[in-house]
Parts: sequence; C-alpha cells; structure tokens
Amino acid sequence: MTNLVLNLLVLAVLLAVSLPVLRRLRVWPVVGAVVVLCALTVVFDTLMIRVGLYVFDPAKILGVRVWGAPLEDFAYAVAAGVAMPVLWTVLGRRARVRTADGEGR
Repeated sequence: MTNLVLNLLVLAVLLAVSLPVLRRLRVWPVVGAVVVLCALTVVFDTLMIRVGLYVFDPAKILGVRVWGAPLEDFAYAVAAGVAMPVLWTVLGRRARVRTADGEGR
C-alpha cells in the first residue's frame, strides 16, 4: 500500500467521523490552521529530510515534492488541522455538560 492510498483512507474516515461537528464550526479558522500547519510542514520536513532524520521509500510515494517534502506528508498536517478543532469542540462540550450537571465540582 502506498502512502497516498493510506493517507486518503485515513482522511476519508476522519472527515466522515468529523463532518457533523465540522458543519457547526466556522470554516476560516479551520482553513487557517490547516494552512499554517502545511507551511510548518514544508519548512520542518524539508529540514529533517535534508539532514537525514528520515527518508521516504521512492516506491511508496508519488515523487511530487514541495520544496523537499513529499506531497503525501501534508496529509498529517491536514488531519491535525481538522481533528484538533473537532476534538476541542467535542471535549469542551462534554466538560460543560458535566459542569452544568454538577459533576465537575
């Protein structure tokens, strides 16, 4: 299985599970978070690849690179940018419900 197939499967499951919460969130803060995380991925992945911290099997990637980072590596930034606001919203709502019920005291 290539990295692209694995990334697409994980992102599809993440989006399917997160969609009910994502519909209630404002779009631009989530998009902004994804853009910032992708920018950080370009910088730090390129540096880590250049110094040899990790390498990618050419048979497992498309070969498309942004500076030095393989395109598939950006799926992690997208997943984090989507999953964290969803988790923050869901877990924050649960904490408010517990506090309102008097359990959080």
